[in-house]
Amino acid sequence: MLDTADIDIQLTTQSRLSELDVNNLPFGKIFSDHMLVADYKNGQWGKAQIMPYGALQMSPAISALHYGQSIFEGMKAFKSAEGEILLLRPLENYQRMVYSAERMCMPAIPESIFMDGLKQLLRIDKDWILPNDGCSLYIRPIFFATDEALGVKVSESYRFIVFTSPVGAYYRDPVNVLFETHYSRACEGGVGAAKAAGNYGASLMPTLEANRKGYHQLIWTDAREHKYIEESGVMNVMFLLDGKLITPTLDSNSILPGTTRSAILTLARDWGMEVQERKISVDDILVGLENGKLTEGFGTGTAATVAPFRKIGHGEKEFMLPAITDQSLSRRLEKEMSGIKRGIIADRFNWIVKV
Repeated sequence: MLDTADIDIQLTTQSRLSELDVNNLPFGKIFSDHMLVADYKNGQWGKAQIMPYGALQMSPAISALHYGQSIFEGMKAFKSAEGEILLLRPLENYQRMVYSAERMCMPAIPESIFMDGLKQLLRIDKDWILPNDGCSLYIRPIFFATDEALGVKVSESYRFIVFTSPVGAYYRDPVNVLFETHYSRACEGGVGAAKAAGNYGASLMPTLEANRKGYHQLIWTDAREHKYIEESGVMNVMFLLDGKLITPTLDSNSILPGTTRSAILTLARDWGMEVQERKISVDDILVGLENGKLTEGFGTGTAATVAPFRKIGHGEKEFMLPAITDQSLSRRLEKEMSGIKRGIIADRFNWIVKV
């Protein structure tokens, strides 16, 4: 039985909910009233707190700022037509955070703090979960080292925070992606399978270069040969090739094991599709684009959900994919996922946790 976390609660005296413009929700720039905070010191976790969202006072010497001991997660909460708060597979996010912490030499976050703290936070800020189509409450757990000392070593103190943000769609239209065959996101033996903050910092410059060429995101390739596909900047990637749904295998340990990725693969298999998790070469995709056997490509992730590709670039070449319709696999998968997350479609996989 999971112990209930002992949490101090301090409510805000001035909610900002009335300032929320539901018709203008830039992703990740508006934050709810409260946050969960828990500190790890002297080998043990202190009492968790829920407090008004706001700035935290920290030393400029904390280890996370200098040596990168920082990990995070991305989740979403939804509201059903009956007003219930619904979470999609939160334990998978918790387990991935435990893995990321272990890889970054950080202590495990107790499940009671993560789950019970999250549920209490959502109950308090339930009115920030918008029932509008396309809207959700994005949840950002973050965990970072707080030792006030210079010198490369494992920190002995840490802070865990969960805050939330009402959001609309991450991508409103199909996206353009470019194969990256010079820079690398991760390598075998690295931290690519962990949700480490540094992975994203290292990706910014190559992504900015792609943005200047008219692409939204990169498709990263392996660090050794730049021959095999890995993932996109904020998404895992999948392709419909010759009627089969294919996606890169996780065997290299350099790809983030996305929770949306695994859900989408489960759905596709449940529909009777042939699904292949395997090494996929850039040439596999280019040949499929040239001979017309590759009919769809899309990204999957918590923020993006299912984001179809409009255009794939490789060097100076550009390949346009068929227009997305209601019969497209990506559209059907997104609709099914959305229905399950909002309680409209029966949860036959027991994915939903009601708060």
